[in-house]
Formats: sequence, structure tokens, C-alpha cells
Amino acid sequence: MDWLTSENLIAVVTALIGVLVSIGVAWYQWWVPRQRRIGYRIQLDTAIGSAANGAAAGTGAAVRRGYFDASPGLEDATLVLLRIENDGALSVTADHYTDGDDHGLTVEFAGRHVKAVVVTAPDHPRLLSHFPDTWTGPAEGATSVLLPKVPLNRGAYYKLLVLLGGGPIGGEVTVDGSLAEGRVHPNSSVTPDDKLPVFSRAALSVTVVLTACVVALAALVVREETPPPIGCARGTLTVTGSTAFAPVVRELAKKYEKDCAGSTVVVDAHGSTAGIRELAAAGEKASKKKASGEGASGEKGAPAVVALSDGRKPGGYPKLRESMVAVSLFTLVVHDDVPVRDLSRDQLRRIYRGDITDWSEVGGPRLPILLVSRDANSGTREVFQRRVLGRNEPAHSSRDCAHRDDPESKVTRCELDSTEQVLATVARLPGALGYTELRAGSTLEGLRRVAIDGRSANVDELGASGYPYREIEYAYTWGEPPADSLTSSFLTYLTRGSGQDVVRVHGHLPCATPKGLRICGDG
Repeated sequence: MDWLTSENLIAVVTALIGVLVSIGVAWYQWWVPRQRRIGYRIQLDTAIGSAANGAAAGTGAAVRRGYFDASPGLEDATLVLLRIENDGALSVTADHYTDGDDHGLTVEFAGRHVKAVVVTAPDHPRLLSHFPDTWTGPAEGATSVLLPKVPLNRGAYYKLLVLLGGGPIGGEVTVDGSLAEGRVHPNSSVTPDDKLPVFSRAALSVTVVLTACVVALAALVVREETPPPIGCARGTLTVTGSTAFAPVVRELAKKYEKDCAGSTVVVDAHGSTAGIRELAAAGEKASKKKASGEGASGEKGAPAVVALSDGRKPGGYPKLRESMVAVSLFTLVVHDDVPVRDLSRDQLRRIYRGDITDWSEVGGPRLPILLVSRDANSGTREVFQRRVLGRNEPAHSSRDCAHRDDPESKVTRCELDSTEQVLATVARLPGALGYTELRAGSTLEGLRRVAIDGRSANVDELGASGYPYREIEYAYTWGEPPADSLTSSFLTYLTRGSGQDVVRVHGHLPCATPKGLRICGDG
């Protein structure tokens, strides 16, 4: 949380306030009309008599002709056009009016009395059927008009054109009434028949622009220190160790870097034992620097290194912490010209002792057996020796894997640095025999897999077939990595996160699965 400085906090809070204000404005404009409402507004209030006009505006008598000029009693007359509308989101029925049994709304004209009323509904003519002949309108000299309980669908309206006397224009006009789960209220509009939003377009535009500015300002302040997504971490991590598991880790590294911006995962595999030694050396170096006060390297004093090993680490590394990753299957591979599909463990032991040196002795063609092995740093070799041979492989006797350099040796055997080199060499040399992890062995041409004691390497049969050439893949770190470190984040991604799918695709069984938990627990 180093990014959470006071300046950044102020910027974020300011941006949040601006966003909340915009949301509040939009919500208010959307929500307020979404109730049962009847609105009213005066669209016209004008004098048609000389007395009313002069008293109201002081502008002198109007020019009057015809009926307005000749009829008595119109000296103080005014005309009011009143619009009554459903400006809510819900329909209003006759049952929603609660003021009385005989009327729904009451229109009051302060200081003036009603002479005549005309009801119009130009866009909704059917509304006029709710003003039957029995509706007599206002009594002579009344100051109010009682309106029937007119049902109004959403957006429906009607208008009253009222001839008034006894007062100037501009006198107060109110509409009273009660609605179940609603209200009657005055509203206004720029034009006579258009309804304004709760907030003007200008107000909304200003609010949105200001919010955008605030958010941009906040982004400028914190852009250098934006925290990574939850579960991610920044920095550089080196993953070393097993070359057999390296294809899995390389694909995972690309996925992690894509999901977690600002992270770099370098895969530098040289064998399980070599990886353990590299991690231990980096940890000791970091500890010495921390003790001498030269500063901590890596992640809070621990090196940002993960070592993967086919099987448990050798003894003598007490500070390394292990995590079980997956169950890995390994397989024997032969050159494509060798038709042998199965070898017993006894036959394999005799081959590696030098008792069997030709494929014809185990049902194959007359062809010398060439042993292509891994070097002493290899976990794949260590698992083969421990679980299949029951002893160490013989000393290497060939540098080119094809010709024996040591005439005293019974076998032709070479040692290579990586799984990829073993696979390429077996595919190139007729009569060659080697070993690899399951997925890698199925991706190269020129090779055949060989069963052991009649059992083939099959992930689905793990725990049931008794196939011997398998081992748990371990991940090692220098002590317990900090919870917010890249080391801890990547390990979680590998063992329990979306990385499990990649592990499965490459032919391994994640230890975090129900079946994997049982097999990994049994060792």
C-alpha cells in the first residue's frame, strides 16, 4: 500500500465524490418521475379587458374589437390556459383520487371568479368522455373549479381554458388534490407543451465534464503508483530447476505476465539439483547482505527465485521451504525404428548394467542399445534411478551418444543437460533409449513410448495402475515468501490458481485437486 499517500488519497476521494455526484444527479432525474404524479402549469394568463390589463402590467389598454369590445362585464376579464398532465411513471386511475366522492382535483383562482370553462384534450380526445353532461362546471361567481376523477395514462394530459373576471393577470392559480401513493404538484416548461427534465441539460453537462476532469486529475496523480490487480504483484521472478517441468512454467509465465501487468517471470531451467543449489546460493547471499547492513536484495531480504524439483530436495538445505505442485508422470522413449513397446524393470536393470546390449535380446531388431541419459543435476534421472532401476545409472562412456569412448564400459551411455536434448538425440539415433516427462515425450516425432512392466504412463490411471515412473513436483523458496511478494503470488497462481489448467494440459495432475491431494499425500 505504498501508493496510498495523503496526496493520492485526496485525489481518489475527490474523484469518488465527483463520480457519486454524477450518479446521484442521473439517479435523481431517473427516479423522481418514477412515481404517481399529476403536474400542472399555467401556459397562458392574459387580459382581455382593459381594466385587467392595465392593472396587471401598467402597459395601457389592449386593442379590443368585436365581442371583447362590445360585451358588458368583460372590462376586468382575463383568460387562463391551464395544462394538467400525468408526468410520472405510473398511470393514474379514478380510484387513485382520494379527495372526495364527487371530484378529483380542485383548481383555485385567487382574487378572480370563474365566468366560463372550456376543456380540451387535443392529443387524448377520449379523456373528454370523463366530462359528461352531468358535469356542470363552476357556479356563477365561483373562485374554483371542481374537476372529475379523470384517469390519466403516463404522459396523458388535458387543458382548461378559463374565462375569469374580477382581477388582474398573474393572480395565483393552484390545483389541489390527493393521490394514493402520489402527489399533485406544479411544474414548468420552456415551451407550452414540452416537459423539462428535473435537471437542465446544461447542469448535467457541467456535472459530467467536471467529473471527467476530476477523474483525469486523480489518474494523473496516481498513475505511477497504481496497485496491481488483486492477487498480482510487480517485479522480476526467476524460476529455475526442472527442465522436465519447464514447458509448464514457460506457458504459465506468459499467462501471469499478461494477467499481472508490471511483472516479469524468467524461466531458466538447468535441472532440479542445479536449481536447488542456485536458490540456496541466492538465499545465503541475500542473508549475508542483510546481516552486514548493505541492504536487502530481492523481496524483503529473500531472493525472488523459485526452484522446481522432480521429487524432494537433497539433504543439507534446511532453509528451503517446499510446496507440492503436481504429480508428474515420466516415460521411457525409444527411437522410432525400435518396435519394442514394453520392458520389465528387470530387463531395464540388465540393460543399464550392460547385461543386455542389443535390442534383439528383448524382442527387437539386431541393433545396439544406446543409452541417452540426463546429467547428475536432473530430477528426472534421480526419479528413474530411485523408482525404476533401484540403483544409480552407470558412468557415462560416450560424448556423442553414438560411439563408446571407454572401451572398458559394457554400455554406450551419454549424459545431456536438458530434456529437450535427450528427446532430440533419441529421435536422431537408431537404437537409442532415453526418458522424459510424459507431455514432452508426446510432442516430438521419431519417438515411441515404452511401457514398464506392462503399464503405460496415463494420468487418468494414476493411483490405480501402479505405474512406477512418477514423482511429485515440488516448488522451493528461500523460507516463507512475503504474502504480497511476486514469489508468493506466482506460487499461488501455479498451485491453486488458473495455472492448474495449464498443468493438466501438459499431462500432470495438480496436487490441489481431490485426486491429486490423495496421491500427493501418499507421496
